Amino acid sequence: MSRWRKFFVLLSIIGPGIITASIDNDAGGITTYSVAGARYGYALLWTLIPTTVALIVIQEMVARMGVVTGKGLSDLIRENYGVKTTFFMMIVLLIANFGTTIAEFAGWAASMEIFGLSKYIMVPLGAFMIWLLVTKGSYRLVEWALLIACLMYFGYVVSGFISAPQWGEVLKSTVVPEVRFESEFIMLTIAIIGTTITPWMQFYLQSSIAEKGVKKENYKVSKLDVIIGCVITDIIAFFIIVTCATSLFPHGIRINEAKEAALALEPLAGTYASILFAVCLANASILGAIVVPLATAYYICEAMGWEAGVNKSFKEAPQFMWIYTALIAISALLVLIPGAPLILLMILSSLLNGVLLPFVLIFALALVNNERIMGEYTNPKGYNYIAWGTVLVLIILTASLLVMTVLPNVI
Repeated sequence: MSRWRKFFVLLSIIGPGIITASIDNDAGGITTYSVAGARYGYALLWTLIPTTVALIVIQEMVARMGVVTGKGLSDLIRENYGVKTTFFMMIVLLIANFGTTIAEFAGWAASMEIFGLSKYIMVPLGAFMIWLLVTKGSYRLVEWALLIACLMYFGYVVSGFISAPQWGEVLKSTVVPEVRFESEFIMLTIAIIGTTITPWMQFYLQSSIAEKGVKKENYKVSKLDVIIGCVITDIIAFFIIVTCATSLFPHGIRINEAKEAALALEPLAGTYASILFAVCLANASILGAIVVPLATAYYICEAMGWEAGVNKSFKEAPQFMWIYTALIAISALLVLIPGAPLILLMILSSLLNGVLLPFVLIFALALVNNERIMGEYTNPKGYNYIAWGTVLVLIILTASLLVMTVLPNVI
Protein backbone atom coordinates (compact mmCIF):
# COMPACT_ATOMS: atom_id res chain seq x y z
CA MET A 1 0.00 0.00 0.00
CA SER A 2 1.44 3.39 -1.01
CA ARG A 3 1.99 6.14 1.55
CA TRP A 4 -0.77 8.28 0.06
CA ARG A 5 -3.24 5.42 0.14
CA LYS A 6 -2.34 4.70 3.77
CA PHE A 7 -2.87 8.37 4.55
CA PHE A 8 -6.33 8.41 2.96
CA VAL A 9 -7.27 5.17 4.75
CA LEU A 10 -6.21 6.84 8.00
CA LEU A 11 -8.38 9.88 7.25
CA SER A 12 -11.38 7.71 6.37
CA ILE A 13 -11.23 5.69 9.61
CA ILE A 14 -10.06 8.18 12.21
CA GLY A 15 -12.76 10.06 14.07
CA PRO A 16 -14.93 8.01 16.46
CA GLY A 17 -12.19 7.52 19.08
CA ILE A 18 -11.10 11.17 19.09
CA ILE A 19 -14.68 12.47 19.13
CA THR A 20 -15.89 10.13 21.89
CA ALA A 21 -12.97 10.80 24.23
CA SER A 22 -12.83 14.55 23.55
CA ILE A 23 -16.53 15.10 24.17
CA ASP A 24 -16.13 13.37 27.50
CA ASN A 25 -14.68 16.78 28.49
CA ASP A 26 -18.20 18.20 28.52
CA ALA A 27 -19.68 20.88 30.78
CA GLY A 28 -19.63 18.52 33.79
CA GLY A 29 -16.06 17.38 33.17
CA ILE A 30 -14.77 20.94 32.73
CA THR A 31 -16.48 21.94 35.96
CA THR A 32 -14.81 19.04 37.83
CA TYR A 33 -11.32 19.94 36.55
CA SER A 34 -11.85 23.67 37.21
CA VAL A 35 -12.96 23.06 40.79
CA ALA A 36 -10.04 20.64 41.36
CA GLY A 37 -7.47 23.22 40.22
CA ALA A 38 -9.06 26.12 42.11
CA ARG A 39 -9.36 24.24 45.41
CA TYR A 40 -6.19 22.10 45.47
CA GLY A 41 -3.80 23.71 43.00
CA TYR A 42 -1.59 21.19 41.18
CA ALA A 43 -2.10 18.48 43.80
CA LEU A 44 -4.58 16.41 41.75
CA LEU A 45 -2.69 16.41 38.43
CA TRP A 46 -1.25 12.93 39.09
CA THR A 47 -4.74 11.38 38.91
CA LEU A 48 -4.79 12.00 35.15
CA ILE A 49 -2.15 9.31 34.50
CA PRO A 50 -4.14 6.30 35.83
CA THR A 51 -7.27 7.89 34.37
CA THR A 52 -5.74 7.92 30.89
CA VAL A 53 -4.62 4.28 31.18
CA ALA A 54 -8.09 3.17 32.33
CA LEU A 55 -9.78 5.11 29.53
CA ILE A 56 -7.53 3.59 26.84
CA VAL A 57 -8.11 0.04 28.14
CA ILE A 58 -11.91 0.29 28.14
CA GLN A 59 -12.28 2.25 24.89
CA GLU A 60 -9.92 -0.06 22.97
CA MET A 61 -12.00 -3.12 23.87
CA VAL A 62 -15.23 -1.46 22.80
CA ALA A 63 -13.71 -0.23 19.54
CA ARG A 64 -12.42 -3.75 18.80
CA MET A 65 -15.90 -5.19 19.28
CA GLY A 66 -17.34 -2.61 16.89
CA VAL A 67 -14.80 -3.49 14.20
CA VAL A 68 -15.04 -7.28 14.56
CA THR A 69 -18.83 -7.61 14.89
CA GLY A 70 -20.04 -4.58 12.93
CA LYS A 71 -22.67 -4.12 15.67
CA GLY A 72 -23.30 -1.71 18.51
CA LEU A 73 -22.87 -2.70 22.17
CA SER A 74 -26.61 -2.67 22.98
CA ASP A 75 -27.24 -4.83 19.91
CA LEU A 76 -24.77 -7.44 21.23
CA ILE A 77 -26.22 -7.29 24.76
CA ARG A 78 -29.74 -7.89 23.39
CA GLU A 79 -28.60 -10.82 21.23
CA ASN A 80 -26.65 -12.51 24.03
CA TYR A 81 -28.52 -11.60 27.23
CA GLY A 82 -32.11 -11.13 26.12
CA VAL A 83 -34.56 -8.32 25.47
CA LYS A 84 -35.69 -7.92 29.10
CA THR A 85 -32.17 -7.23 30.45
CA THR A 86 -31.46 -4.86 27.60
CA PHE A 87 -34.78 -3.04 27.94
CA PHE A 88 -34.28 -2.17 31.63
CA MET A 89 -30.70 -1.09 30.97
CA MET A 90 -31.87 1.18 28.15
CA ILE A 91 -34.56 2.80 30.35
CA VAL A 92 -31.98 3.65 33.02
CA LEU A 93 -29.55 4.96 30.37
CA LEU A 94 -32.29 7.07 28.78
CA ILE A 95 -33.07 8.80 32.09
CA ALA A 96 -29.38 9.23 32.91
CA ASN A 97 -28.56 10.73 29.53
CA PHE A 98 -31.58 13.00 29.75
CA GLY A 99 -30.04 14.57 32.86
CA THR A 100 -26.64 14.80 31.15
CA THR A 101 -28.17 16.53 28.11
CA ILE A 102 -29.84 19.08 30.40
CA ALA A 103 -26.41 19.74 31.97
CA GLU A 104 -24.94 20.35 28.49
CA PHE A 105 -27.60 22.94 27.61
CA ALA A 106 -27.17 24.54 31.04
CA GLY A 107 -23.43 24.86 30.29
CA TRP A 108 -24.22 26.38 26.88
CA ALA A 109 -26.62 28.88 28.49
CA ALA A 110 -24.06 29.85 31.15
CA SER A 111 -21.28 30.40 28.59
CA MET A 112 -23.55 32.54 26.41
CA GLU A 113 -24.48 34.71 29.40
CA ILE A 114 -20.76 35.39 29.99
CA PHE A 115 -20.80 37.19 26.62
CA GLY A 116 -24.00 39.06 27.45
CA LEU A 117 -26.22 36.89 25.24
CA SER A 118 -29.66 35.87 26.44
CA LYS A 119 -30.16 32.16 27.07
CA TYR A 120 -33.76 32.57 25.87
CA ILE A 121 -32.37 33.24 22.40
CA MET A 122 -29.17 31.19 22.36
CA VAL A 123 -30.50 27.92 23.84
CA PRO A 124 -33.31 27.52 21.25
CA LEU A 125 -30.91 28.62 18.49
CA GLY A 126 -28.23 26.14 19.60
CA ALA A 127 -30.80 23.33 19.93
CA PHE A 128 -32.18 24.00 16.45
CA MET A 129 -28.74 24.15 14.79
CA ILE A 130 -27.55 20.85 16.25
CA TRP A 131 -30.90 19.20 15.46
CA LEU A 132 -30.55 20.38 11.86
CA LEU A 133 -26.95 19.12 11.62
CA VAL A 134 -27.81 15.57 12.73
CA THR A 135 -31.26 15.06 11.18
CA LYS A 136 -30.46 16.63 7.82
CA GLY A 137 -26.74 15.89 7.50
CA SER A 138 -24.84 12.72 6.64
CA TYR A 139 -22.71 10.69 9.06
CA ARG A 140 -19.56 12.02 7.37
CA LEU A 141 -20.71 15.65 7.66
CA VAL A 142 -21.59 15.24 11.33
CA GLU A 143 -18.27 13.52 12.05
CA TRP A 144 -16.20 16.22 10.35
CA ALA A 145 -18.17 18.97 12.11
CA LEU A 146 -17.45 17.26 15.46
CA LEU A 147 -13.76 16.74 14.64
CA ILE A 148 -13.30 20.40 13.69
CA ALA A 149 -15.11 21.51 16.85
CA CYS A 150 -12.84 19.21 18.90
CA LEU A 151 -9.88 21.37 17.79
CA MET A 152 -11.33 24.24 19.83
CA TYR A 153 -10.52 22.31 23.00
CA PHE A 154 -6.90 23.34 22.47
CA GLY A 155 -7.99 26.81 23.58
CA TYR A 156 -7.59 25.39 27.09
CA VAL A 157 -3.94 24.63 26.30
CA VAL A 158 -3.38 28.24 25.22
CA SER A 159 -5.23 29.46 28.32
CA GLY A 160 -2.93 27.30 30.45
CA PHE A 161 0.22 28.85 28.98
CA ILE A 162 -1.21 32.36 29.31
CA SER A 163 -1.69 31.75 33.04
CA ALA A 164 2.13 31.28 33.32
CA PRO A 165 2.39 28.31 35.73
CA GLN A 166 5.46 27.14 37.59
CA TRP A 167 6.31 24.25 35.27
CA GLY A 168 8.68 22.59 37.75
CA GLU A 169 5.88 22.32 40.31
CA VAL A 170 3.47 21.18 37.60
CA LEU A 171 5.79 18.34 36.52
CA LYS A 172 6.42 17.23 40.10
CA SER A 173 2.69 17.12 40.92
CA THR A 174 2.00 15.16 37.72
CA VAL A 175 4.44 12.33 38.43
CA VAL A 176 4.50 12.28 42.27
CA PRO A 177 1.14 11.24 43.75
CA GLU A 178 -0.14 13.27 46.67
CA VAL A 179 -2.98 12.02 48.86
CA ARG A 180 -4.72 14.10 51.48
CA PHE A 181 -7.14 12.38 53.81
CA GLU A 182 -9.77 15.07 53.48
CA SER A 183 -13.28 14.27 52.28
CA GLU A 184 -13.24 17.01 49.62
CA PHE A 185 -9.85 15.94 48.27
CA ILE A 186 -10.92 12.30 48.06
CA MET A 187 -14.23 13.28 46.48
CA LEU A 188 -12.49 15.31 43.76
CA THR A 189 -9.98 12.51 43.14
CA ILE A 190 -12.83 10.10 42.58
CA ALA A 191 -14.77 12.65 40.49
CA ILE A 192 -11.83 13.25 38.12
CA ILE A 193 -11.61 9.54 37.34
CA GLY A 194 -15.37 9.00 37.43
CA THR A 195 -16.14 11.82 35.00
CA THR A 196 -13.80 10.28 32.41
CA ILE A 197 -15.48 6.90 31.82
CA THR A 198 -19.25 6.98 31.39
CA PRO A 199 -21.79 4.44 30.07
CA TRP A 200 -22.83 6.53 27.04
CA MET A 201 -19.23 6.65 25.76
CA GLN A 202 -19.04 2.89 25.35
CA PHE A 203 -22.29 2.71 23.39
CA TYR A 204 -21.53 5.72 21.20
CA LEU A 205 -18.00 4.62 20.28
CA GLN A 206 -19.02 1.11 19.27
CA SER A 207 -22.12 2.29 17.39
CA SER A 208 -20.24 4.96 15.45
CA ILE A 209 -17.50 2.49 14.45
CA ALA A 210 -20.15 -0.03 13.37
CA GLU A 211 -22.03 2.60 11.30
CA LYS A 212 -18.77 3.72 9.73
CA GLY A 213 -18.12 0.14 8.62
CA VAL A 214 -14.47 -0.12 9.70
CA LYS A 215 -12.97 -3.45 8.54
CA LYS A 216 -10.81 -5.84 10.56
CA GLU A 217 -7.78 -5.17 8.38
CA ASN A 218 -7.98 -1.49 9.36
CA TYR A 219 -8.41 -2.13 13.08
CA LYS A 220 -4.92 -0.82 13.92
CA VAL A 221 -5.99 2.60 12.65
CA SER A 222 -9.12 2.49 14.84
CA LYS A 223 -6.95 1.53 17.81
CA LEU A 224 -4.65 4.48 17.08
CA ASP A 225 -7.73 6.72 16.83
CA VAL A 226 -8.85 5.59 20.30
CA ILE A 227 -5.41 6.06 21.89
CA ILE A 228 -4.97 9.54 20.36
CA GLY A 229 -8.44 10.53 21.56
CA CYS A 230 -7.83 9.32 25.12
CA VAL A 231 -4.46 11.07 25.36
CA ILE A 232 -5.80 14.34 23.92
CA THR A 233 -8.80 14.44 26.25
CA ASP A 234 -6.61 14.14 29.33
CA ILE A 235 -4.09 16.67 28.01
CA ILE A 236 -7.00 19.12 27.82
CA ALA A 237 -8.05 18.15 31.36
CA PHE A 238 -4.45 18.71 32.47
CA PHE A 239 -4.42 22.29 31.16
CA ILE A 240 -7.82 23.11 32.64
CA ILE A 241 -6.52 22.10 36.08
CA VAL A 242 -3.24 23.98 35.49
CA THR A 243 -5.06 27.18 34.44
CA CYS A 244 -7.28 27.26 37.53
CA ALA A 245 -4.50 26.06 39.85
CA THR A 246 -2.18 28.85 38.67
CA SER A 247 -4.69 31.71 38.55
CA LEU A 248 -7.34 30.96 41.18
CA PHE A 249 -5.79 28.70 43.84
CA PRO A 250 -3.12 31.18 45.09
CA HIS A 251 -5.86 33.77 45.69
CA GLY A 252 -8.12 31.34 47.55
CA ILE A 253 -10.92 31.76 45.00
CA ARG A 254 -13.39 28.90 45.44
CA ILE A 255 -15.69 28.08 42.55
CA ASN A 256 -18.54 25.64 42.03
CA GLU A 257 -18.92 25.69 38.25
CA ALA A 258 -16.93 26.34 35.06
CA LYS A 259 -18.73 29.65 34.38
CA GLU A 260 -17.35 31.05 37.66
CA ALA A 261 -13.84 29.97 36.63
CA ALA A 262 -14.10 31.81 33.30
CA LEU A 263 -15.27 35.01 35.01
CA ALA A 264 -12.69 34.82 37.80
CA LEU A 265 -9.78 34.37 35.35
CA GLU A 266 -10.14 37.81 33.73
CA PRO A 267 -8.65 40.01 36.49
CA LEU A 268 -6.01 37.39 37.34
CA ALA A 269 -4.85 35.80 34.05
CA GLY A 270 -6.10 38.42 31.61
CA THR A 271 -9.01 38.90 29.24
CA TYR A 272 -7.69 36.46 26.63
CA ALA A 273 -7.46 33.57 29.08
CA SER A 274 -10.98 34.30 30.35
CA ILE A 275 -12.45 34.52 26.83
CA LEU A 276 -10.70 31.32 25.72
CA PHE A 277 -12.00 29.50 28.78
CA ALA A 278 -15.58 30.69 28.14
CA VAL A 279 -15.48 29.92 24.40
CA CYS A 280 -14.18 26.41 25.09
CA LEU A 281 -16.93 25.87 27.67
CA ALA A 282 -19.53 26.85 25.05
CA ASN A 283 -17.91 24.52 22.52
CA ALA A 284 -17.76 21.60 24.95
CA SER A 285 -21.38 22.09 26.02
CA ILE A 286 -22.79 22.19 22.50
CA LEU A 287 -20.70 19.17 21.45
CA GLY A 288 -22.02 17.24 24.44
CA ALA A 289 -25.55 18.30 23.52
CA ILE A 290 -25.01 16.75 20.07
CA VAL A 291 -23.33 13.49 21.05
CA VAL A 292 -25.09 12.41 24.28
CA PRO A 293 -28.60 12.41 22.68
CA LEU A 294 -27.09 10.81 19.57
CA ALA A 295 -25.56 8.02 21.66
CA THR A 296 -28.91 7.55 23.40
CA ALA A 297 -30.80 7.24 20.12
CA TYR A 298 -28.20 4.75 18.83
CA TYR A 299 -28.30 2.32 21.71
CA ILE A 300 -32.05 2.39 22.30
CA CYS A 301 -32.76 1.66 18.64
CA GLU A 302 -30.13 -1.06 18.47
CA ALA A 303 -31.51 -2.64 21.65
CA MET A 304 -35.06 -2.68 20.29
CA GLY A 305 -34.05 -3.80 16.80
CA TRP A 306 -35.08 -0.51 15.16
CA GLU A 307 -33.28 1.17 12.28
CA ALA A 308 -30.63 3.63 13.44
CA GLY A 309 -28.06 5.92 11.87
CA VAL A 310 -27.29 9.52 10.97
CA ASN A 311 -27.27 8.58 7.29
CA LYS A 312 -30.94 7.57 7.46
CA SER A 313 -33.95 9.86 7.07
CA PHE A 314 -36.97 10.33 9.36
CA LYS A 315 -38.86 7.94 7.08
CA GLU A 316 -36.14 5.26 7.18
CA ALA A 317 -35.38 5.49 10.94
CA PRO A 318 -38.31 7.29 12.62
CA GLN A 319 -37.63 6.04 16.16
CA PHE A 320 -33.95 7.05 15.96
CA MET A 321 -34.73 10.56 14.74
CA TRP A 322 -37.63 11.14 17.14
CA ILE A 323 -35.67 10.00 20.21
CA TYR A 324 -32.88 12.41 19.23
CA THR A 325 -35.34 15.23 18.58
CA ALA A 326 -37.28 14.70 21.82
CA LEU A 327 -34.15 14.63 24.00
CA ILE A 328 -32.86 17.89 22.54
CA ALA A 329 -36.23 19.70 22.58
CA ILE A 330 -37.25 18.72 26.12
CA SER A 331 -33.78 19.33 27.61
CA ALA A 332 -33.50 22.78 26.02
CA LEU A 333 -37.01 23.67 27.17
CA LEU A 334 -36.29 22.67 30.78
CA VAL A 335 -33.19 24.88 30.89
CA LEU A 336 -35.38 27.84 29.92
CA ILE A 337 -38.06 27.25 32.59
CA PRO A 338 -37.45 29.38 35.71
CA GLY A 339 -37.30 27.21 38.82
CA ALA A 340 -36.99 23.93 36.91
CA PRO A 341 -35.39 21.22 39.13
CA LEU A 342 -32.15 21.10 37.12
CA ILE A 343 -29.93 20.21 40.09
CA LEU A 344 -32.18 17.28 41.06
CA LEU A 345 -32.15 15.99 37.47
CA MET A 346 -28.36 16.26 37.28
CA ILE A 347 -27.95 14.43 40.61
CA LEU A 348 -30.29 11.69 39.38
CA SER A 349 -28.24 11.46 36.18
CA SER A 350 -25.04 11.06 38.22
CA LEU A 351 -26.66 8.40 40.39
CA LEU A 352 -27.95 6.35 37.45
CA ASN A 353 -24.70 6.61 35.47
CA GLY A 354 -22.75 5.51 38.53
CA VAL A 355 -25.00 2.52 39.21
CA LEU A 356 -25.02 1.45 35.56
CA LEU A 357 -21.34 1.86 34.67
CA PRO A 358 -20.09 -1.35 36.37
CA PHE A 359 -22.84 -3.41 34.65
CA VAL A 360 -21.99 -1.95 31.23
CA LEU A 361 -18.29 -2.69 31.67
CA ILE A 362 -18.93 -6.24 32.90
CA PHE A 363 -21.17 -6.92 29.89
CA ALA A 364 -18.50 -5.48 27.59
CA LEU A 365 -15.79 -7.68 29.11
CA ALA A 366 -17.95 -10.80 28.90
CA LEU A 367 -18.71 -10.09 25.24
CA VAL A 368 -15.14 -9.25 24.23
CA ASN A 369 -13.97 -12.57 25.73
CA ASN A 370 -16.62 -14.63 23.93
CA GLU A 371 -14.81 -16.59 21.20
CA ARG A 372 -18.07 -17.22 19.34
CA ILE A 373 -18.48 -13.47 18.90
CA MET A 374 -14.87 -12.26 18.70
CA GLY A 375 -12.99 -15.25 17.27
CA GLU A 376 -9.26 -14.59 17.43
CA TYR A 377 -9.84 -11.02 18.63
CA THR A 378 -10.68 -11.88 22.25
CA ASN A 379 -8.58 -10.35 25.02
CA PRO A 380 -5.23 -12.00 25.77
CA LYS A 381 -4.89 -13.27 29.35
CA GLY A 382 -2.55 -10.47 30.42
CA TYR A 383 -4.82 -7.86 28.88
CA ASN A 384 -7.76 -9.35 30.78
CA TYR A 385 -5.96 -8.89 34.08
CA ILE A 386 -5.49 -5.21 33.29
CA ALA A 387 -9.07 -4.82 32.04
CA TRP A 388 -10.72 -6.56 35.01
CA GLY A 389 -8.45 -4.66 37.39
CA THR A 390 -9.56 -1.43 35.73
CA VAL A 391 -13.21 -2.43 36.07
CA LEU A 392 -12.75 -3.33 39.75
CA VAL A 393 -11.11 0.03 40.49
CA LEU A 394 -13.86 1.84 38.58
CA ILE A 395 -16.56 0.00 40.53
CA ILE A 396 -14.94 0.96 43.85
CA LEU A 397 -14.43 4.58 42.75
CA THR A 398 -17.94 4.87 41.34
CA ALA A 399 -19.50 3.44 44.50
CA SER A 400 -17.42 5.81 46.63
CA LEU A 401 -18.38 8.78 44.45
CA LEU A 402 -22.06 7.96 44.78
CA VAL A 403 -21.85 7.65 48.55
CA MET A 404 -19.86 10.88 48.97
CA THR A 405 -21.55 13.16 46.44
CA VAL A 406 -25.02 11.93 45.58
CA LEU A 407 -26.45 10.55 48.82
CA PRO A 408 -25.79 13.69 50.91
CA ASN A 409 -27.81 15.68 48.35
CA VAL A 410 -30.66 13.18 48.38
CA ILE A 411 -30.94 12.70 52.13
